Amino acid sequence: MSFIITVYVPSGIVMASDSRQSVTIQKKDNITEKNYPVVQTISSDFVYKTHLMPNQQVGISIFGESILGKITAESHLKTFEEENLTEQDNAETIAQKLLDFFKKKFPEANTSFHIAGYRKKDKISIPYVYHCNIKRNELKRLNITADQKTVLYGTSWGGEGDVIAEILQPAWMKIADGSLKQISKPPIIWDAMPLQDAIDFSIFAVKTTIDTIRFQARPKTVGGPIDVLILAPEGTQWIKKKELHG
Repeated sequence: MSFIITVYVPSGIVMASDSRQSVTIQKKDNITEKNYPVVQTISSDFVYKTHLMPNQQVGISIFGESILGKITAESHLKTFEEENLTEQDNAETIAQKLLDFFKKKFPEANTSFHIAGYRKKDKISIPYVYHCNIKRNELKRLNITADQKTVLYGTSWGGEGDVIAEILQPAWMKIADGSLKQISKPPIIWDAMPLQDAIDFSIFAVKTTIDTIRFQARPKTVGGPIDVLILAPEGTQWIKKKELHG
């Protein structure tokens, strides 16, 4: 599993993710054909889940099922880039092409993506943030009102999202008569958030998820270094990106 988050504010888009890859394995005795208990284990803490398509200045984050046809989704994404993208593509066209590519190859894969970038209309840079799920054949734009007329600012996440959801979303508390009362959380004013604060929030969200899962009695499915990519009308920049070393 994973945790990825995309924060979209007026001055830019921040995409962040952890680096842990966990796999579920089950040993089978070839003689007795007995199945042993299913075991979830960490296979790597050095997986790239957030990617930049440099020619199109578009970011893509991956979460969910990560091994497709015995190959990582990251490797398939590189193939997708080489085979399908042109310099004229943008977040809008890439989102649809990405869904078509993975749906054709792995129609039942429960793999999801965030796709984000900018597109100019009448000399104005318009932000686009999409969510895509292969198995459900789902593609939706996240940062737009229902009438498709107004850009929204906020945050969306995927994977092990229960930790950040408990922080941001309303909670329920049992009161004296035994009934439940909804307790609202103080709002975050995304529309007024500077880009630096969006960077800090994205790192906070991933790190808090990692630290909380570390202490909870649950599978350690989120961990490793944090990668952070920003996309803005003036260009893209890696704020944090793990590098190969020896």
